[in-house]
Amino acid sequence: MKKTIITLFFSALALVTLAGGLVHNTNQSASFIRNPSRGASLGIDAAYFNPAGLTQLKDGFHVSLSNQFITQNRYITTSRTGLNRTEFEGVVKAPLFPSAYAVYKKNKFAFSFGFNPIGGGGGALYENGLPSFEYQVAGIPAALNAAGIPTTQYSYDTEFEGKSVYFGYQGAFSYKINDNISVSAGLRYVTINNEYHGHLRNIMINPQLPAAGFTGSMVKATDFFTTASGYFATVSTQLSGTSQSLQPIITGGGGGVPLANGTMAGLTAAQVATLQGTIVALGGDPTNMTIAQAQGFFTAASATFSANSQAMSANAAATGDKQLDATQSGSGIVPIVGVNLTFDKVNVGIKYEHKATIKVKNATTVDDVGMYPDQAEVPNDMPAMLAIGVDYKPTDKFRLSATYHTYFDKSAEYGKKINDVYVKNDQVMDKNFIEFAMGMEYCLSKKFMLSAGYLVTQTGVNDLYQSDLSHSLSTFSFGGGLRYGVTEKIGVNLGVMRTFYNSYVKPFGAFGETYERKNFTAAVGIDISL
Repeated sequence: MKKTIITLFFSALALVTLAGGLVHNTNQSASFIRNPSRGASLGIDAAYFNPAGLTQLKDGFHVSLSNQFITQNRYITTSRTGLNRTEFEGVVKAPLFPSAYAVYKKNKFAFSFGFNPIGGGGGALYENGLPSFEYQVAGIPAALNAAGIPTTQYSYDTEFEGKSVYFGYQGAFSYKINDNISVSAGLRYVTINNEYHGHLRNIMINPQLPAAGFTGSMVKATDFFTTASGYFATVSTQLSGTSQSLQPIITGGGGGVPLANGTMAGLTAAQVATLQGTIVALGGDPTNMTIAQAQGFFTAASATFSANSQAMSANAAATGDKQLDATQSGSGIVPIVGVNLTFDKVNVGIKYEHKATIKVKNATTVDDVGMYPDQAEVPNDMPAMLAIGVDYKPTDKFRLSATYHTYFDKSAEYGKKINDVYVKNDQVMDKNFIEFAMGMEYCLSKKFMLSAGYLVTQTGVNDLYQSDLSHSLSTFSFGGGLRYGVTEKIGVNLGVMRTFYNSYVKPFGAFGETYERKNFTAAVGIDISL
């Protein structure tokens, strides 16, 4: 029981991603929320989506600022029976999800800077824990029943919160080779900060062990196990003493005498009756036992009670109040290259982000669960990604777009463990994560432009990856909004997006866990050109 209770808390990233791979965020501007197909963008947010396309801007200084308000609800249900709770909810909120871009364009050159939450960006709070927490505590009555201590109820107090944010600081250089081809190169510096806070307190059970003073009332589990440990230790000592008391008779040659005839070997009738009654009480049959066999029985029983005492002592420690307060931090550099191709009514943007090998280091204040050793390093890579976008403008007022992303997750490490050993993602993933978006924009007038888009993602993880604390679901999203030109040099972007998740059922033999989510985002941004 000790090991299972201790493993209640384990690593999780509280990401609020609605677009992007397992660790990437691609919802990096308000314009994206109103139209999620930005792979061939020629706007200021191309600093992130299509850096090579920045050479198509007018000469001058350009700034884009955005913020998104994101909410996500995570629903986890289990079909396992015998639990106090089978439905669990985690709430994720990111009231601040900022993106900022600055571009200076002159002739064939463009220099850009970008800042955004390239991964994470929020915190998930599970006020009632998770199924994995419930299973461990719910297993205590079953274990006690199996040990002959009737127990039917349990309760506990738990909470878990995980926060994660990856900030990206990006600089790039873009160059226009000719009217049709532009290229770009840049670097993104990524900082990672994860936080884990939680507790498991006040585990209560209702054991029946009258000999130790427990008659079925709810008591703290650690108090019961501590008292039971002392009780079993006392019984073990008593049984050992009984065994030793028979040694003089055995030494004197009376070991072969039937216990029932013990008076012939020096025992009193009362002693014989007590020995026989004790053997029966312990589940033995003294009918044909010799005195030597009775001694062996008491010696073995003493060892059993001693082992039970040690187990109860370990359970007392395992069911004591647990707290977790740990953070992780790390950083890495991502090289980024891009190409933009312009042909009359068609524009194509291509971007490739290289992999960043990153390890985060633990800074642990309290870790009663032993999962975050202070100063230990954990793999937390940013995988390579490829983005391809195409814009088609059949008329001056109407634009169609399509974007494709693939994230090379399988060749990275995200800190996943199998049998307590960190493994590369190819052992917990069958394929890479992919994403596809379509969008359209229509200019109602010189000031108003309406836009809408559709985004679908397909995860590639397998059952080994999925858990109640860390799982990946395929999605489809609808976004829409408008751009209002306040002046020729100032534009305001407004957008909303709703993301739907495909539910996933993870099998656990006779039962399963169902993972579901829902997501809503509202965004506002301003573009300024000087």
